[in-house]
Amino acid sequence: MRIVLFGGAGFLGRHVAAALTGHDVVAPARSAVDLTAGPEAIAGLLRGADAIVNCAGVTTGPAAGLAAGNVVAVAHLLTAWERAEPGARLVHLGSAAEYGAAAPGRPVAETDEPEPVSAYGHSKLAGTALVAAAHRRGLPATVLRVFNPLGPGTPAALLPGRLVAGLRAAADGGPPATTGPLDGHRDFVDARDVAAAVRTAATARAPLPALLNVGSGRATALRDLAGLAAALAEQPPPAELGGGSARSAAVTWQQADLARVTAALGWRPRVPLAQSLRDMGLGVRAAVP
Repeated sequence: MRIVLFGGAGFLGRHVAAALTGHDVVAPARSAVDLTAGPEAIAGLLRGADAIVNCAGVTTGPAAGLAAGNVVAVAHLLTAWERAEPGARLVHLGSAAEYGAAAPGRPVAETDEPEPVSAYGHSKLAGTALVAAAHRRGLPATVLRVFNPLGPGTPAALLPGRLVAGLRAAADGGPPATTGPLDGHRDFVDARDVAAAVRTAATARAPLPALLNVGSGRATALRDLAGLAAALAEQPPPAELGGGSARSAAVTWQQADLARVTAALGWRPRVPLAQSLRDMGLGVRAAVP
């Protein structure tokens, strides 16, 4: 298959590119620039594609930048796709931030009403709405709504990345690791599992739903995550300091309902949380004789 991959240089995009080994993958080096430049900049790339995967996006910054990277760029991609290769399957990565706060103890399903609490969540939801509208018109478009990814290469902008970096520095003789408040629960899913879901969706022959959750199906207490990471690093748990994110404080619980993605793709997460943390560089010393 010929698959055009946008955002292949990013955290999730690199894992998706690896998962697509064996296919003819075209990964534009300037994905974000091309997508925001307009449909004409990318239409030529899409001709002859069997599938299109969009891992590109903006996670931080002012609202205007989030809108450009997560809404306008998606609109340009959809326009180019419909003009150049509307028969190709489109897989777009969404975010659990689109759901916002969920009721503690209850997995969130694709049919639940999204209520984002941040500019990022709103921008991702708007992009999802554009893809869902294409699906309603009969086009083969699907959003994989990714929960909290981690694994090799996790950036420090994400809590697991910051946590691992602090514990590794402490293990190397640096100051003890610290973190913000760890009061919530999150659904952590390994980036390689996300990539496997993307591969399965991009290569599927049967029609797919417009929206599929991709998570672990488990709500992990953030203190349990920190405790597990500290144990692997053979360090004390990080001290919780003030100044946590208001966005995080507003979302105390996240857990994905995986019934729809399992039925549609036959996909289930496979990588345990401890393995994800080990593969991020924790516990390396313990494995050395």
